[in-house]
Amino acid sequence: MTATEAAPLAAVARWMDSVSPARVGIAVSGGGDSVALLHLAHCAAPGRVAAVTVDHGLRAASADEARQMAEYCADLGVPHRVLCWSGPADSGNLMAQARQARFALIASWAQEQGLGCVALGHTLDDQAESFLMNLGRAAGLDGLSGMRADWQAAGVRWCRPLLAIARADLRAYLRGQGISWIDDPTNEDDRFARVRARRAVAALRPVADLQAIGRSIAHLAALRADLTRALGAWVAAHVTERAGALTFDRVAWAALLPDLRRRLIPAILRWMTGAEHPPREAQLARLIDALLAGQGGTLGGVRFRAKGNHISVMREPRAVAGLSVPCHGAGGRWDGRWRLTGPAAKGEEIRALGAQGLALCPDWRTTGNPREALIVSPAIWEGARLVAAPLAGKSGGWVAEPDPSFGMFILSH
Repeated sequence: MTATEAAPLAAVARWMDSVSPARVGIAVSGGGDSVALLHLAHCAAPGRVAAVTVDHGLRAASADEARQMAEYCADLGVPHRVLCWSGPADSGNLMAQARQARFALIASWAQEQGLGCVALGHTLDDQAESFLMNLGRAAGLDGLSGMRADWQAAGVRWCRPLLAIARADLRAYLRGQGISWIDDPTNEDDRFARVRARRAVAALRPVADLQAIGRSIAHLAALRADLTRALGAWVAAHVTERAGALTFDRVAWAALLPDLRRRLIPAILRWMTGAEHPPREAQLARLIDALLAGQGGTLGGVRFRAKGNHISVMREPRAVAGLSVPCHGAGGRWDGRWRLTGPAAKGEEIRALGAQGLALCPDWRTTGNPREALIVSPAIWEGARLVAAPLAGKSGGWVAEPDPSFGMFILSH
């Protein structure tokens, strides 16, 4: 094995050691990057790897590609599951819907399997491509700091152990091992921004090669990490979390450096809603101006209320009014951030408590939790019968917790 081929194996072996002794999941599509990651992880730690492929159904060949991955994993002796997406909604961004569905399906699979984390096959090339795409969108520090290498979402730890490895090195490794992979024809379709970015990265190599772009991204990521730690310290000292609602001092927030002050609001929105991206800049600026002036506002399904020098933040009732999740096993996840555990029974589901449900909880005031937070908190229902409201004094053996807490979310995002 050449030095070029050995470098990816060493990188993945170090990563596998970092998550030891947990079993890990590998999301494998059939492309060279994910196939290489699967083989590298299996070689580094045989018996600790499980694989999953999502058949998105967007191309005629997707089912056959998923079958090929199942056969490849069987040859390796790696447990494998194919998950199928039911298809897109009638409107909205198709690729965004597919991406969100893929994450949701894989997260459910990982939790069911009891996996310590799930690894994705993004590479240094993906970092550089994302950098150029975000540069073209006039992105700020967060957009130019590269993909996250490690984070928590939907109850799962997600990792990208190949972010420092070039795609060409992974292809060299696969060729050296005699392993084939599937080339997605959309990777040559200029209609997609990522394909155009990939060609732009190649064109830049005479003046800024892949490694140089990677080092620049790393410098920006280090600065972002410093800001994240500073914001995390401020949150620990000034933000109160209760029943999924947040409260903080408006004067203390206004005294922060502008970038730190601004960072808090998108973080709250993403934690409360599970949104992948922050709101539009103009919408965010209007909300921040209103809060600085001692006024409230609503954005992205989250309600901000100003009272005196305090700002309270909670989910907007109509944003969760129709959200229903069947209980499975010993509980389930709801609204992207709530983890519920308890004596689940057939036919029960997790829905918002609502004002009518709160009326069925005579002891809710003894909890000390605010009414506005309780009506948007998760409850267990069997049809119209309220089984349990863990945060409103009617536990029924159930526990509901934000997962992660807001403080942990800040540090992991």
